[in-house]
Amino acid sequence: MRNPIRRIARLFTILGVAVLAVAGIVAAAVWFTTPRGSLTARIPGLSDAVDIGFDGDGVPRIHAASEMDAAAALGFVHARDRMFQMDLMRRAASGRLSEILGSATLPMDRMMRTLGLRNRAAADFAALPEETRNLLEAYARGVNAWIGQRGRFSGLEFLVLGAPEPWRPTDSLLWAKTMGMWLSMNWRQELARHALEGRVPQPLIDELWPRPDHVPPPDARNEVKSARYADLARDLLAVLPQFPAPYSQPDQASNEWAVDGSHTASGAPLLAGDPHLGFGYPAIWYLARIETPAGVRVGATAPGVPFLVLGHNGHIAWTFTTTGADVQDVFIETPAGPGEYQTPDGPKPYTVREERIAVRGQPDETITVRETRHGPVISDLPLIRNQFDKNGPVMAVEMGNLRPNDTAAAGLLALNRARSVAEAGKAAPLISSPVQNLLVADGKTIGLFVTGAVPIRRAGDGWAPVSGDGSHDWTGFASGEQLPHDVAPASGRLVNANEPVAPPDFPVFMGLDEFGDWRARRIREMLARTDRHTSADFARMQTDAVSTFAQQILPTLLAVPLSEDLAARAQALLRGWDGAMAIAIPQPLIFNAWIDAFHALLMQRHGLAPFTGGPEEDFIAYVLSPAGAHWCAGDCAPLLRTALETAVRDLSARFGAEPGGWRWGDVHQAVFAHPVLRHIPVIGALATAMIAAPGDGTTVNQGGTNAALQSVHGAEFRGVYDLADLDRSLFMMAPGQSGHPLTRHAWDFLTRWRDGATITLGPTASVTTATIRLDP
Repeated sequence: MRNPIRRIARLFTILGVAVLAVAGIVAAAVWFTTPRGSLTARIPGLSDAVDIGFDGDGVPRIHAASEMDAAAALGFVHARDRMFQMDLMRRAASGRLSEILGSATLPMDRMMRTLGLRNRAAADFAALPEETRNLLEAYARGVNAWIGQRGRFSGLEFLVLGAPEPWRPTDSLLWAKTMGMWLSMNWRQELARHALEGRVPQPLIDELWPRPDHVPPPDARNEVKSARYADLARDLLAVLPQFPAPYSQPDQASNEWAVDGSHTASGAPLLAGDPHLGFGYPAIWYLARIETPAGVRVGATAPGVPFLVLGHNGHIAWTFTTTGADVQDVFIETPAGPGEYQTPDGPKPYTVREERIAVRGQPDETITVRETRHGPVISDLPLIRNQFDKNGPVMAVEMGNLRPNDTAAAGLLALNRARSVAEAGKAAPLISSPVQNLLVADGKTIGLFVTGAVPIRRAGDGWAPVSGDGSHDWTGFASGEQLPHDVAPASGRLVNANEPVAPPDFPVFMGLDEFGDWRARRIREMLARTDRHTSADFARMQTDAVSTFAQQILPTLLAVPLSEDLAARAQALLRGWDGAMAIAIPQPLIFNAWIDAFHALLMQRHGLAPFTGGPEEDFIAYVLSPAGAHWCAGDCAPLLRTALETAVRDLSARFGAEPGGWRWGDVHQAVFAHPVLRHIPVIGALATAMIAAPGDGTTVNQGGTNAALQSVHGAEFRGVYDLADLDRSLFMMAPGQSGHPLTRHAWDFLTRWRDGATITLGPTASVTTATIRLDP
């Protein structure tokens, strides 16, 4: 009989070899998904060869013979570094996430199919100018050249998913449509306010979203009062997906400012911009320098789009902030019999279409989508499998970015080509969605323009859903010079940090929901310190972490009488603090934990869910003013005392009994996580980065927090542009250029971003680490 021990040993040897072989195959496959140091490829339609060199940070410098060739090359490098991000974007906008992610993403898919972004993008593409369509097609050829060369090795994620589908020119239009929807969230606010009707006294609802002084209270026609509609609003809010990363934002936030030559050391204008969105991996932005005989474009591109979104073109520099303009309304329609609803001209049939959603691991789901003259019916979304109640209440949403002939792509192309502030102003109305504050500078002038178009309403102010009977219809749109704009101001300064740009008496109604000027106040304060500003000054300003909100309410907090020793010691640390949300000190942690606990107690006291209402800091500042003290029965000190005692007990359990040893950076960690891989054990850790970061939701260096006080929202990109020499412009982004989590360029900007470092993107890189040659 043979030795059984030897047989077992041989078996384990075979198993070990098999495991090693499989591991080797997997490792080889993963390695093959990483970008090569140098390669060549062919792209149909190129007029000449394109040379691309990558610097030490993985930023490409593209040298092309024409604008069309440059677009194809940008498509190729976007696909090289961010193909899965691009695929996920088009899937999300098309309602096709569940094909790869299963039933967890069905709510998002149902919403996107209902809104019909994919169908609308196809119609818009056909109506675009020929040169814009040609550019989108060239970009698609570049993306598809990468897919054709790499197949399922186009990115790490495609090893499991299989090769990505070919890129279509219409896919690029989905990026602006997605941004237009997520950066204009009035429809959710309308539903949130309406959902409280009958449960919360109306005066309190009004104060949760403070109405600007110049906007009168709504008249009786502005609301449809019915418990069934309030119930429907609650049901809708329960099923509407939350704002997803990397677009998520606790509150609106972005910064931009510019000064003319009278306020700079060089005598030429300076411009700074850092748009704020939800942190994610990979970043929403991708740095590039693109040179053609027609000129240069340098700054932040968006994977999926062939245009420069933020940056300079050698003649002008530009950036954006969100206006908060109200370009969405919810209408309550009246059923008028089977398949019809009431209009001012009598009953009309719904436009109806069927949508089939593929679901990974489950049978396909078919939904019926109805549309009215206002837009898609969203009240069908809460119902099982979307089998709508023929006699139930009907809510439809009208959105500016759903209207036909969206010209955002043509507008961005015109902005990329503009050679002066005046020409940029002409491009602004073409950038139809989202509606933004476009700040521009050329060699002599600075200017601000509101892009796109804002609806003109027959009545109403976007406070809550309104009747679809015609009394609140949109009657047209205001755009261009009809919207706020300011060129060459006498002050020589332009600043916006999402506070309203329209004066109170402006003839066009821009929107009801406004945001406080906490960051803008601080920016203006820093700008006033000197008339000899430099690019380095502006870069330092972008990382400023002093909160004017904290400075304003600290006297109230310090006046609260305390008897509990731990709370008193924590409060004492706030005396003399300047409001700086620095990493290595305890004060920001004590302050933010205190304010969050106070807000939670206020909501609980009035029977409200957490985070109900508008921006927390605006609401808290109101409550702690004489006008808002009734929220605390006239005296907020007792509730503030309870809030601090609650907060410090939790902090002491986590960080020790001595408040002086607590640190903001121990909690306020900026989180950059892959939207899919983050959920997979082991792999998730490799696809997530966290770093202690300064700031909070009220500082110029914005670090908006979640319930755990982690930093989840801020400036993934910063740009400072020196119009005396645009090649000296300063850039930084986070976490890195690459969408492959196992490459060094996935995370190599992160520490520099946190610490306020910058890079330049001049014509010649100090080092070239990889090259690509694209041939016709």
